[in-house]
Order: sequence, then C-alpha cells, then structure tokens
Amino acid sequence: MPTPSPDLVADCGSCFGLCCVALPFTRSADFAFSKAGGEPCHNLTQDFGCGVHSSLRDLGMPGCTVYDCFGAGQAVSRGMYDGHSWRGPVDGPAGDGSGDQAAGAGPGSAGSAGADRERASEMFEVFGSVRRLHEMLFHLTAAIDQLAAARPEARPAARPAARPEARATIDARRDTHAGALHARLTTLRDQTAALARGTPYDVLGVDVDAHRMEVAPVLREASAVIREATPAGVDLAHVRRSDLAGHDLATLDLRSADLRGALLIGADLSHADLRWADLLGADLRACDVRGADLTHALFLTQMQVNAAHGDADTGISEALARPSHWR
Repeated sequence: MPTPSPDLVADCGSCFGLCCVALPFTRSADFAFSKAGGEPCHNLTQDFGCGVHSSLRDLGMPGCTVYDCFGAGQAVSRGMYDGHSWRGPVDGPAGDGSGDQAAGAGPGSAGSAGADRERASEMFEVFGSVRRLHEMLFHLTAAIDQLAAARPEARPAARPAARPEARATIDARRDTHAGALHARLTTLRDQTAALARGTPYDVLGVDVDAHRMEVAPVLREASAVIREATPAGVDLAHVRRSDLAGHDLATLDLRSADLRGALLIGADLSHADLRWADLLGADLRACDVRGADLTHALFLTQMQVNAAHGDADTGISEALARPSHWR
C-alpha cells in the first residue's frame, strides 16, 4: 500500500490542538483524569502543543498516544477558519499561538467573546465530521490501491489452477468486476474528498452517517474481491468467531482472514501472518503483534497500530508510522 496523501496524515504542528479540546475522555486505563468535550486538557500549552507529550504513557495517558485524526486537525485549523483558533484570532501560523487571546485575557468585548465561543463550538463539530470523512477517504484510497495490486496481472494466481480456457473466462469476469468496482471506489473517493474540503457551513450540512452507509458496502465488496485474489491462510477456522479477546492466535497463518470488527483486545497474534486480512474496525487494544506480518492487511489504521503492542520485527505498511512505544 503506497504512502497516503499528506492530507490524511496528522500534522499536530499545524493544528490548533483540536483533539486536546474537542474530545471528551474518562479516567480509565487510557486516561489519568476525566475531561468534558470542549474543555481544554490542562496539559495543552499556549502554542497548542502538549506540555507532557514525551511522558504521556508514563503519566497514565496512553489514550492520547493512540488517537489519530487522519489529518482532520490541520485541515480544519489551516484550511477552514482563516486564522482563527478556538481561542480567538491567531496572527502566526497554526501552532505558533503568537496572536492568541486566551479566554478572559486582554481586551475584548463580551460580544467578541461570545462569537469566539460560538466559533469554537462550531469548529469542534466540524472537526468531528471532517475526521470521519477523512477516515473514509483513507479506506477508499487504500481499497483502490490494494484492488489494483490484487488483480491477476499484478500478482500470480492465488487459487487452485483451472483449465486454461476456464481460467481465461474466470480472469475476464474478475477483471470486469474489478474494473467496475474500481470505478465505484474512485467516484466515492472523489465525492468524499469534496465533502471534506468544503466550508464549515458545507461540512455541517453533510449527513456523514448517510454517506458512510454508501461507502461501507463498497469497501466490503472490495475486501471480498481482494481476499479472493490473494492466498488464503491455513488456520482460518480459528478465527470464525468475532469475540477473540485474549485468545492465543500466535504463529497462525491468517492470510485473507475476515477479522472485520473482531474483538482482539489482549489477543496474542505474535508472529502471525495477517497479510490481506480484513481488519476494518477490529479492536487491537493491547493486542500482541510482535513479529506479526501486517504488511498487506486491509484497512489497518494508524490508530489500530498505535493501540497494539508490536516490535521492530512487526511488518506494517509504508503508509503507517511505527509507534515509538514499540520495542
């Protein structure tokens, strides 16, 4: 899977710290304290950075290191609000904070403060919608790339050989289906990109749930086509259930497995072969993927990788960054 567009990779230095303000979290194994949505984290600095970024895991905040916005933060901060952060006007670039007026500090009318609060509330809502659209865009882009790579001309036949004339017919039908599917994926990708790049007013008018209902079945179809064209693992019978939390799946050959939405919390997938496995929505929190091969896993995201326990021998796509906590 090629490296994704920079638009879909989080650039925290170009963001107004939106995830640190807009999102709520509750004291748990992932967070050391609770925070309401719209309330700035007390670790957020004036320049929109995190004052304890290098120590988040040691301070009981691993949830912060797991989260990924698919580039929605900088898209909203840089592209949609013309120099205004949720605090107020910003003279410098996002992440500078040199022109910020913190709430209650410095001159300003009650009217302007009220306008800033309204803008902040709107900005947080826009951020949530753009983040979901960017996630769909990430998956659609990945599906297009992996569908092309799985076509017969791109890799040897993965299934048992058939008579030459039968093989030719099967390949022709598969090519026709894959071509039509590629066109549908491309159309949805372009539509999703356009929805995510509108004005704040435009974005707030998008029915993101309805759009997701259009995207989901096409991604499922793409997964089926890709997995049919790629080698199947010999241990797929071990993962036919969706609740696999805590299961020992180490060293299994799970190529092309359907693990979509599976609960894999705390599961042992060390040294497992997960190439071409569909992992869309799978919960990989505390999942052991040390030495596992995830290089061609379908719909694997940065957030899932961040939540798992891997090491230098874990194979991942070039589209994903290797988490700093993997040893």
